[in-house]
Amino acid sequence: MAARLMTVLLALVAGGQLTGCDWSKPEPAAAPPLPVGVINAERRDVPLSVELVGTTRGAQDVPIRARVEGFLETMNFREGGFVSKGDLLYTIDPQPFQAKLVEAQSKLATARTNLVKAQSDLARIKPLAEIDAVSQQDLDSSVAQEAAARSSVTAAEAAVDLARIELSYTKLRAPIDGMIGLSKAKPGEFVGRDPNPVVLNTLSDINPIRVRFSISEREYLFLARTYISDSGVDRKDVQGREEKGLVLILADGSEHEHKGRVVASAQAIDPETGTYAVEAAFPNPKGVLLPGQFARVRAPYRTLRQAVVVPRRAVSEIQGLYRVYVVGSDNKIEVRDVEPGPVTENMIVIEAGLDGTETVVVEGLQKVRSGMVVAPSPLSPAVKPVAEPAA
Repeated sequence: MAARLMTVLLALVAGGQLTGCDWSKPEPAAAPPLPVGVINAERRDVPLSVELVGTTRGAQDVPIRARVEGFLETMNFREGGFVSKGDLLYTIDPQPFQAKLVEAQSKLATARTNLVKAQSDLARIKPLAEIDAVSQQDLDSSVAQEAAARSSVTAAEAAVDLARIELSYTKLRAPIDGMIGLSKAKPGEFVGRDPNPVVLNTLSDINPIRVRFSISEREYLFLARTYISDSGVDRKDVQGREEKGLVLILADGSEHEHKGRVVASAQAIDPETGTYAVEAAFPNPKGVLLPGQFARVRAPYRTLRQAVVVPRRAVSEIQGLYRVYVVGSDNKIEVRDVEPGPVTENMIVIEAGLDGTETVVVEGLQKVRSGMVVAPSPLSPAVKPVAEPAA
C-alpha cells in the first residue's frame, strides 16, 4: 500500500500537478516618498547692518568726592533716586573749619591794624624827611614796613578766603541733575582720607544714555562709507546725524524704543588692538537704561534691493562649497550650488544660484539625494532682519 502511494505522488509531480505552487519570496512593496519640510525662497529688500557690542554709561558720570577730612554728619538724599543740580547731598562736621575761619579772620584784623599803623608812621615821617628832620634810612624803613604790612593784609585775606572755601566743602551739593547711586559712607564715618572713603558716591546724567563700543577696521569702513562718503559731508557734520538711526538691543533681546546717533569717537584706530572706539547717545526719558548695562548696537549701513533670501538651515556646506536642495514640480530633488551672502540668526541672502522662485528643503537634509522623490510639507519661517557678520 505504501509503495502504491509513493508511486502516485511521483506521478503527480512528474505530470506537473504541483507546479502551480509558487515557493519563491514575494516582492516588497515600493517605499513611500520621504517626507521633508520645505520653504519657498523669496525676493525682498534686505537691510544690512553691523552689530556692535558695548556697555552703557551716563552722559556725565560725576564722582562725589569729600574734598576735606572729617566725620560725615548727614546724608540728604534717597539712594538710587534723582537729584537736581545744587541739592544738598552730604554734610561733614564743619566745626574745625569754622574755627579755622575765625582764626584767619582774626589774623586779617591784626594785619589790617598793622597796616594802618604803618601807613600812619609813613605819613608822619615822609614830610620830616623832606626837610631833613629825619634820616633817609628812617624813611626807607617806614616805607618798607608799610609795604610789608600791606602784603600781610593780602595774605591774611587769602587765608580767610581759603578758610571759607574749606568750610563750604563741608556741604557737598549735586553738580548736575541726575541719578545718584549707593553711598560708600554713612553718617558717623570719617571720610576724605585713605583708607576711609574719598569718593562717596557717583551721580550720573542718564538722559541721554551713552553706549561706548569698539569696532574693527572693517566695521569702521562699513559705517564710514554710509555716514560719511554717501552723505557727502565731513566727519564734523556727521556726528549728531540720525537719519540712519542706531538701534540699541538690550540684554534680554528687546530693542530700545528710541534710536540713537554717534556723538563721539576716537581720533585714530588703536594700533595695538586694531579697534576704533565710538560712543553713541540714545534718549532715555523714562530712565529705563542705567550705566553699566550690556548692550548691542545695530548700525544699518546698506539695503540690498530684491535679494533672494532662504532660511540659513537650508544651506549645506561641504569643503567650502555651498548647496541647497530644491524640490521641483515633480517633487524630485535637485542639488543647486549657491553663493551665500550676508547672514543672520536664521536667514541668509543667496547672491547666486537661485532666482527666488524655488522651493528649498529645510528639514530632512541628511536623507535627501539628487533625483529622489519626496513628499514636501510647507513650513512657515520666522523672518528676521539680515545682518552682516562681524569681522
